[in-house]
Amino acid sequence: MQATGGTLGTAAFARFRALVEESLLGFLSPDVCPIPAPLRDAMEYALTSGGKRIRPVVLLSAGAAVGGEEKDLLPFACSVEYVHTYSLIHDDLPAMDDDDYRRGRPTCHKVFGEAVAILAGDALLTEAFRVMGESPLAGRDPAKAVRASALLARAAGASGMAGGQMMDLAPPAGEGVSAIEEIDLRKTAALLSASAAMGGILGGGSGSQVESLSRYGRALGLLFQITDDILDETGSFEEMGKTVAKDRARGKLTYPAVRGMAEAGARAESLRGEALQALSPFGGEAETLRDIVRIVATRRS
Repeated sequence: MQATGGTLGTAAFARFRALVEESLLGFLSPDVCPIPAPLRDAMEYALTSGGKRIRPVVLLSAGAAVGGEEKDLLPFACSVEYVHTYSLIHDDLPAMDDDDYRRGRPTCHKVFGEAVAILAGDALLTEAFRVMGESPLAGRDPAKAVRASALLARAAGASGMAGGQMMDLAPPAGEGVSAIEEIDLRKTAALLSASAAMGGILGGGSGSQVESLSRYGRALGLLFQITDDILDETGSFEEMGKTVAKDRARGKLTYPAVRGMAEAGARAESLRGEALQALSPFGGEAETLRDIVRIVATRRS
């Protein structure tokens, strides 16, 4: 039976988020990962700059929805956050989006310099796969670990985030919604879809469950990005923790810029419904995932 309220989901979201926060630096501790001081400082600065930890919480919540064990899921959840953090460090660089602030703090390259920031991103991306490969689950069930790692690699690589960033820098011909959603699918939705599917795989979900979770993550990712684009038009620095209204000034393809705020809002509501519909095969065990949809749809930062 499906849970009727968001209380369970809200409590579980907070607990999962706290678990991720407590664990992010542990997998990089000096006894298992000796890192030169300037590089470690930059990596830890980026990792501890806040954020809702949506992606690792999605992985943990999806794994829990199919009966997975937290101890098996946690290294993979932190690895997803390493990959996400790497992408933010590199996206903020002068050669990319050239942002000075992220989550209300100076961006990594502003504090440590461009060279160290690039290396911090490179290191976090690489350490993510080391953490997954050395996880207890990888030793016990390598097939699951390999499937999950491959999903993350695809989401981060040329057909995923890296390709999406390239398209963002040099948009394809035409300014239609299809071009916008192709960029959003690669740059944002790919990692959220992979996070949800990874949780399903690692938690021992069936093929149909993993597919439902993947569709959920895809819709959630598109919802996240269109909400972000709306907030870039309507939010403030105090709310967003970064410079706003830069996308339009740069001529970037975003849903609000091309179709207007009304249609952007309508599309966001449609995506919210798609994400929730993808969870229809699940009952109350997926309430945290439903709660994440509400959090993303109503966020102000």
